[in-house]
Amino acid sequence: MSEKRLYNFSAGPAVLPLSVLQKAQEELLCLPGAGASVMEISHRSKTFEPIINGAEENIRKLLNVPPNYRILFLQGGALLQFGMIPMNLYGKELQTVSADYIVTGSWSKKAASEAKLVGRINTIWDGKDTGYKRKPTDAELSINEDAAYVYICSNETIEGVQYPQYPVSQSRSEVNIPLVCDASSDFLSKPVDVSKFGLLYACAQKNAGPAGVTIVIIREDLLDRSPENVPSLLNYRKLAENKSMLNTPPTFAVYIVKLVTDWLLNRIGGLDKIAALNKEKAALLYDTIDQSGGYYRGHAEKEYRSVMNVPFRLPSEELDKKFETEANSAGLVTLGGHRSVGGLRASIYNAMPKEGVIALRDFMTDFQKKNG
Repeated sequence: MSEKRLYNFSAGPAVLPLSVLQKAQEELLCLPGAGASVMEISHRSKTFEPIINGAEENIRKLLNVPPNYRILFLQGGALLQFGMIPMNLYGKELQTVSADYIVTGSWSKKAASEAKLVGRINTIWDGKDTGYKRKPTDAELSINEDAAYVYICSNETIEGVQYPQYPVSQSRSEVNIPLVCDASSDFLSKPVDVSKFGLLYACAQKNAGPAGVTIVIIREDLLDRSPENVPSLLNYRKLAENKSMLNTPPTFAVYIVKLVTDWLLNRIGGLDKIAALNKEKAALLYDTIDQSGGYYRGHAEKEYRSVMNVPFRLPSEELDKKFETEANSAGLVTLGGHRSVGGLRASIYNAMPKEGVIALRDFMTDFQKKNG
């Protein structure tokens, strides 16, 4: 058993703030005032109610969520949302409507393929020919005026591609087509104008908490689209009416979300401050890549580089493997790229301390000197 915490660059489940883990450890056996662990108390108890309400209140404060939006704590991760979104937002006209999908990487591609199982979609932009190295410009988008919604992924975790600005189409704004966003890997990493979206969601295991809870922020008028024949646990309207407690929510995961958002508000000082810190961390790695003379090769075009996930490669697969092995021995772990693409990837979410990124930067510099 390791006697110390290592620098964990996993893409998810990902690193959590140390103070959050310590707080959870302190309260694990007996939550103050409960006489039992948070994992043992009823989700309908007066003890759990301020936990889930506090998590919602924190998210509202951090993102300045408008009052006409509901916040849901669900299960099933992003993969379930890929299907729930068309099941609900196509409304009763399932056979006659379609939605527009902007495919910028592996996760939006997967979302589009899952939506096809529910109804018709239009892929209005696909970055496949560019190797998923960038996002589209607004001028490249031609949105259908009868689309039920437009779907994007704000940050592609596998390819390390992120929107510098969210797409705004004149045709979409004129007819009020909702923008739907999978924000799983950059949720709570920077300020976001929630009012620009009809629905924004994130599985928590990147920046907001542990695996097991998915946060959905949905504009209230869109709840009316949920058809009666959508099963209750997949129906946004029914989930909202029951305040995320149609069944037992993932109570421990919600508790950790409450602690993480407390940390963001009270220790970090909000999303402007965490965004500045995240940019500093990312710059350390991208500068090292850019100054390596091609020894380290990033994936995304510079304008679209992710602040959260930094994929890179060395001159050969053998060196990739050697780098990962030696980094692991140096306490820099889970740097392997996604199984679908290989290479290397450093995920540097909110809770990754700057010291960890500095340690990786120094390792990269030293590795190139020895193996370049």
